Amino acid sequence: MKKIIASLAGVALGAIAVASAAQAQGTSTLAAVKARGVLNCGSNTGLAGFGQPDAQGNWNGLDVEYCRAIAAAIFNDPAKVKFVPLSAKDRFTALQSGEVDVLVRNTTWTMSRDTSLGLNFEAINYYDGQGFMVKKSIKVASAKELSGASICVQQGTTTELNLADFFRANKMELKAVTFATNDETIKAYDAGRCDAFTTDASGLYAERLRLAKPDDHMVLPEIISKEPLGPVVRHGDDQWYDIVMWTHYAMVTAEELGVTKANVDERLKSETPDIRRLLGVEGKHGEALGLTNAWAYQIVKHVGNYGESFDRTVGAGSPLKISRSQNNLWNKGGLQYAPPIR
Repeated sequence: MKKIIASLAGVALGAIAVASAAQAQGTSTLAAVKARGVLNCGSNTGLAGFGQPDAQGNWNGLDVEYCRAIAAAIFNDPAKVKFVPLSAKDRFTALQSGEVDVLVRNTTWTMSRDTSLGLNFEAINYYDGQGFMVKKSIKVASAKELSGASICVQQGTTTELNLADFFRANKMELKAVTFATNDETIKAYDAGRCDAFTTDASGLYAERLRLAKPDDHMVLPEIISKEPLGPVVRHGDDQWYDIVMWTHYAMVTAEELGVTKANVDERLKSETPDIRRLLGVEGKHGEALGLTNAWAYQIVKHVGNYGESFDRTVGAGSPLKISRSQNNLWNKGGLQYAPPIR
């Protein structure tokens, strides 16, 4: 724990220096992205449903689609994205140093990360929680039966800390087996080096597909933490913060209003005030972000609304088939809720 705190402190000092230098030069992330002609997006090294390249090098996933949505809002072209694969250890440093413009990499929003790294978390694009996967053969039905069992976990993550907290709170014996990367962790579990594997529940469903015999494994029912996942940007650029945040809210609003990739052109003719403001027919909300007033139209036209993106990447239309659950809209029993565009 002391090593983690010391590391965070060192990283925070570096982040402050980067932010101070940027402010002194009067730089704008939006201006830099436009001048470069491409968005540099920090992504996962490979997590099905969230961020993963296929055999041809084409990136797919929920987080990937957010990067494309930001590019669509800026360039009217979702292809103007460079995906930069980042490990859990390197992701914050890459953002702080300016290697990437935004980090969209299933990253948990915590107080310490929000206050000590020189970074700002945005809206939550996926509400998650940590769980456990076990081999069916060990005959375990609850995480509370794992006392003394060996648990594969990635080191230096909130996952590792949550694991320790859960076992301590329940007075259970913890035998954690740690690995530097997620890939090493899941391979060790599949090879039988551990009795259980722990990560965010969404990751469990994704990684289960990679196992040699997926049907031999099950995800236990307990969720032991809150893991709000979403994009991250650097401190000191409010305009860029607003652009990334409202990209998410535009996608959520579009779903709520029934505006889809297929009908967005037709909905330009709508007389509904909320739809007219969303699509830039009425008002100058895009100009307030430093973009064109068609910014949200471009997002929906090229990428789709939040529900479309969710279903395509991690939901019913994907191999993961994860239920919307708390990621449903607020008026359908979920937590996804967008402030009004007005």
